[in-house]
Amino acid sequence: MSEAERERMVQGQLVARGIADPAVLAAFRAVARERFVPASRAHLAYHDRALPLSDGQTISQPYMVAKTTELARVRPGARVLDVGTGSGYQAAILAAMGCEVWSIERIAVLAERAAARLAELGFEVRVVVGDGSRGWPEAAPYDAIVCAAAAPDLPPSWGAQLAVGGRAVLPIGGRAMQHLTVVERTAEGFEHTRHDPCVYVPLVGDEGWSA
Repeated sequence: MSEAERERMVQGQLVARGIADPAVLAAFRAVARERFVPASRAHLAYHDRALPLSDGQTISQPYMVAKTTELARVRPGARVLDVGTGSGYQAAILAAMGCEVWSIERIAVLAERAAARLAELGFEVRVVVGDGSRGWPEAAPYDAIVCAAAAPDLPPSWGAQLAVGGRAVLPIGGRAMQHLTVVERTAEGFEHTRHDPCVYVPLVGDEGWSA
């Protein structure tokens, strides 16, 4: 894959749809998405679509990863929890932006593959195996929590692990349809703002959906 293909993806799929944060766009130019998809689908890496991984999981459409990242409003040094490691692509984008990233994945084999891939590519991401619906309290509080799986609402554990002023960005809704939602923790509580409609795999766990 060439940098030219990556630039076409950035311009045609991200900038054209309103992604404007220079740091987000720079990260998408820097991270080789083809390294995060199965080899048999590497030729599709920069297409405008989600792609299947193993165990029924997916790597999200580039635009949705970018929108999630932009809505999180992270800056270098931000502490971020990435729920649902999957291929590791979202974690790589956050690391490329200078964030301190913890990424949690419930499927051990996916976590192991992603951790190896991230390390090979030079991204400092702490990958752990566990129930992502309960967050990862060991490294809290977080400036942002991002998630690539749909939940019926903000898991209570995430709310407790967010710093005041922090943002969780996740798909909230039913199993069939959701909206990408920002939940910001304020001194008074939590404020919800709905954005793009979307369809994600369910967040399975104690504070998400049952398997």
